[in-house]
Amino acid sequence: MSHRLALFGGVYSNHLALRAVLEDVERRGAGAVWCLGDLGGFGPHPDRALEILRSSGVPALRGNYDDSIGHGRGDCACGYTDPRDNHFAQLSYDYTAARTAADHKRWMAALPEQQRLEIGGRRVLLCHGSPRRVNEFLWESACSDAFLEWLCEAHGADIVACTHTGIHWHRALPSGRHVVNVGAIGRPANDGRTEVWYAELAVNDAVSVEFHPVAYDHDELAREMEAEALPPEFVETTRTGWWTTCLENVPAPERRRGRH
Repeated sequence: MSHRLALFGGVYSNHLALRAVLEDVERRGAGAVWCLGDLGGFGPHPDRALEILRSSGVPALRGNYDDSIGHGRGDCACGYTDPRDNHFAQLSYDYTAARTAADHKRWMAALPEQQRLEIGGRRVLLCHGSPRRVNEFLWESACSDAFLEWLCEAHGADIVACTHTGIHWHRALPSGRHVVNVGAIGRPANDGRTEVWYAELAVNDAVSVEFHPVAYDHDELAREMEAEALPPEFVETTRTGWWTTCLENVPAPERRRGRH
């Protein structure tokens, strides 16, 4: 018997993409669905995405963004170190914090940081950044097999699923363990495509991971962003599929795939 789990993260207030992803998940018929956190930021009208997610009944984790918004902190705790990255992150955070309803903030504050599941006899750990830190970036090029094996062993998991970086990848390890970065649905994956991506995990005798691109009305989102006076750099990313901000912490191999 095959067990199928749909996983997405990084909603980033993109209510149009969220609705399209949920429709795609339903069409494909995954047995369960989880959101791995970071519900606000980047996009316009944060309450719209929150209302869609909460009414869908899809369970969610508390990402660094959700923790900060939910507890009224001063910034997103995204983990950036570059001043330009932090400048744009602060603009996004201040916009989101000012426009998120108090009820949504209380809901986000109460979300779990991690979730453990058993699927097909395998221990699955869902987290936001990594099992050891909510805002740790797990980049494909920066993670050796040895490090990922240690991470799984140290945290008692056969499969680790995370998000936070915004770029999806999957590694099958020599031990038979798996690490999956499910990507983000709130903005493109710095691949020149306007679609967004989520992951589908299938567990039977073996483990397989498939990444699904989802198209949505990105032009409408860009118009909403412009109407809300969000940074033109964010709008350009939405329209072109190439990141224009939050790039300085991206490792060279991943950055070379982009335009900027």
